[in-house]
Amino acid sequence: MFTKVLVAEDLKSINHGVISVLDKLNIKNRVDSQYCDDAYLKLKRSFMDGEPFQLLITDLSFKQDYRNEELKGGEELIAKIKKEYPQLKVIAYSIEDRAQKINSLFSQLKIDAYVCKGRKGLQELEQAILNVYNDETFLSLEVKDAISDPNQLEIDDLDLEIISALSKGLSQEQISSLLKEKNMSPNSLSTIEKRLNKLRIQFQANNVTHLVSMLKDLGFI
Repeated sequence: MFTKVLVAEDLKSINHGVISVLDKLNIKNRVDSQYCDDAYLKLKRSFMDGEPFQLLITDLSFKQDYRNEELKGGEELIAKIKKEYPQLKVIAYSIEDRAQKINSLFSQLKIDAYVCKGRKGLQELEQAILNVYNDETFLSLEVKDAISDPNQLEIDDLDLEIISALSKGLSQEQISSLLKEKNMSPNSLSTIEKRLNKLRIQFQANNVTHLVSMLKDLGFI
């Protein structure tokens, strides 16, 4: 079993629940942090000292306060630490239930498990820790069906780039130039228009502004 665990969670009530699970698994060496920057520094220091944490359990959303944090949330923390220490096991523990967002945590950030906070959250967290220790992934039952649904709408990287640029206020002409700069193709105005029409039909959006808003809500951007 893991012997050294870091818990990144800004709500003390939730943190107490996580600690109770670690107690149950007889994991005594655990450290908690209420800030992502602080969690990152503790993780980095542990590796530098040759006594690394073996597991990070982190929320995704952290309420901002008077501190000026470089890392704004759990996703940024995971991305940064996984880039530097890919061997570190990571369990995301959050209320997030959007399929696309959770998919990206596994595919892009390479997390090892995702647990939904809720009535069965702590029970599932215990199972997730056991799975991850045995090099197995874990996904809460609450979102498992949505993640594995073959009918889930898919958006490729080019679609995401176009929608992301639109959300930042870029015109279609500017997006075409941006795609060319990034060597992404096809990048013509006609391609952008066709892509946007396809997405509007798929998501039954009234217009481009509505489409961007819907995809934000769904966690695509």
